[in-house]
Amino acid sequence: MKVENHDFDLTTAAPPDEVRRLFKRTVPVGIAHGTVAVLDQKNRQHEVTTFRKDIKTDGRHAVVEFGVSLMDDLARRDFTINAIAYHPIRHEWRDPFHGAEDLEHKLIRSVGDANWRFQEDYLRILRALRFSARFEFRIHSRTLEAAKANVQGLAQLSAERVRDEWFKGIATAKRVSKLLTLWIDVGAARTWLPEIRDAAGGMRDAWKAVDKLPRDPVLITAFLASDPASLLTRLKSSNKDIERGRAIGQWRDKYPDPKHVPEVRRWLSQVGEHADDLMVLLPAPRSLLPKVVESIQAAKDPLTVKDLAVKGDDLLAAGVRPGPDVGETLERLLAEVLEDPSRNTRDYLLSRV
Repeated sequence: MKVENHDFDLTTAAPPDEVRRLFKRTVPVGIAHGTVAVLDQKNRQHEVTTFRKDIKTDGRHAVVEFGVSLMDDLARRDFTINAIAYHPIRHEWRDPFHGAEDLEHKLIRSVGDANWRFQEDYLRILRALRFSARFEFRIHSRTLEAAKANVQGLAQLSAERVRDEWFKGIATAKRVSKLLTLWIDVGAARTWLPEIRDAAGGMRDAWKAVDKLPRDPVLITAFLASDPASLLTRLKSSNKDIERGRAIGQWRDKYPDPKHVPEVRRWLSQVGEHADDLMVLLPAPRSLLPKVVESIQAAKDPLTVKDLAVKGDDLLAAGVRPGPDVGETLERLLAEVLEDPSRNTRDYLLSRV
């Protein structure tokens, strides 16, 4: 596949306690599920998981049993391309579900009954979509049918798991538009991404544009959503990411006229730290706005109250009453400076108090 591998899944018949006895430096990252991380000389973690099979599932998590065979372990995997094992000493392959053949044909196929596989953990539906978009593989017809038939089960998943899968999909997809199409066609977007705007009309142009954007999951989610803050809140994103999405949603259709430099300064003052995001999303790539913004930033024009040549204490000394009047006066002075940065001198500003 010509893809560099940074992640090896190691599996063994040895139970977790034995793995911890065999290696001096281990971390119990998932003992309940049979996984122990072994640290190498460079402190890199290598996860070693005991052969296991599911004895109980609820669509989100599984209760597993150890002491089973490699074949049992492979049979519980999600897709055939992930159910291939290699013995590094014997140089032997185990591929009971013909995963190598599916790799060759660029096909994503569930191991065994696709309905059962998805009902064991509904997140596998989203994993199928991510793999398809990342590797440009086709999803087998029966696997795709089962994904659509079980899509309502996605509502059982935690928002954090869905968010991580969506963000990971954006970061790894060959084309984000392909990932988005899959989420909508299967029905996953209806459950978790209802704010993603419909593909009708002008949004088809947005779908094309999204493939040219930086692979920033929050930026792309906000770009596609009618209400970015609402969507990012549902996905239990961080407060910082939610605020970032809110700013993008508020300002993405309110760009200033680059021919009117004071207007650009006022815009930069209002959008603050979110200016870079909004410049990336600028709908007219040939606009003069980037050059104007760059010149304003290079000149270090004052854009906030903190940049003014006078402070609150100066206003109090000049006779401004304590309280709201101080803030209101500073904002009024800032408005004058945004119109003409040369006004940002102590003498001029105090003369305007």
